[in-house]
Amino acid sequence: MILYEYPFNERIRTYLRLEHLFLRLTELVSREQAIDHHFALTTIFEVMDVGARADLKSDVLKDLDKQKHILDAYRGNPAIAEGILDEVINQLSNCFQALSSLPGKAGQSLTENDWLMSIRSRVGIPGGTCEFDLPAYYAWQHKPGNERRADLMRWIATLTPLAESIHVLLKLLRDSGAPQKVIANGGQFQQNLPQGRTFQLLRLLIDPSLGLIPEISGNRLMVSIRLMRHGEDDRLHAGGEDASFELTLCS
Repeated sequence: MILYEYPFNERIRTYLRLEHLFLRLTELVSREQAIDHHFALTTIFEVMDVGARADLKSDVLKDLDKQKHILDAYRGNPAIAEGILDEVINQLSNCFQALSSLPGKAGQSLTENDWLMSIRSRVGIPGGTCEFDLPAYYAWQHKPGNERRADLMRWIATLTPLAESIHVLLKLLRDSGAPQKVIANGGQFQQNLPQGRTFQLLRLLIDPSLGLIPEISGNRLMVSIRLMRHGEDDRLHAGGEDASFELTLCS
């Protein structure tokens, strides 16, 4: 099954982009080749670019605090396992403390590393990190894999509180939805969203054997999904046939 996610607001869109980058970073750092560690470093720079948004850190801290207060209200509820509740609340509190203790924006301390910034300034130039442009970086790429990994982990440590906070917030958001089986008649599906609830994320699970790709659009009032097929001309064409998939709305 293939899972597609569609954010309903810019904040969740940013969270999903950061999660995507952190997952890629974890995968690349675990490998041994210099080329993988090169792209791990460029991914760190991408995280810094996304995290440069002025209100990102405050948004994450507000969401952590909001979720903590929501969960605190469940204390004493006989239907809730107190042990699990305490564990999640403690996790939120730890994320809040770790993130709030970091100075400035995501990765700001890395901007004080002149060597890293010299690489960052040339990464966007096609072929800009050749050995004749950055000999010190070329030498670093020839170090043993475990030494390069140790350096990467040291730099990533400044981003870890943000990564863990995003992970916890998205997990709570995803767990808030209840999946439902729906059918797209003629490859089209529309659903009015119930009033009184603000949905933040749509999740769509579809069987890859159908060969269909969902084009999703939505707002606070309605969600619309059109199922497309990748043609031989490398363009997307309307599927046109009835198809079922699993839909989850998360608030």
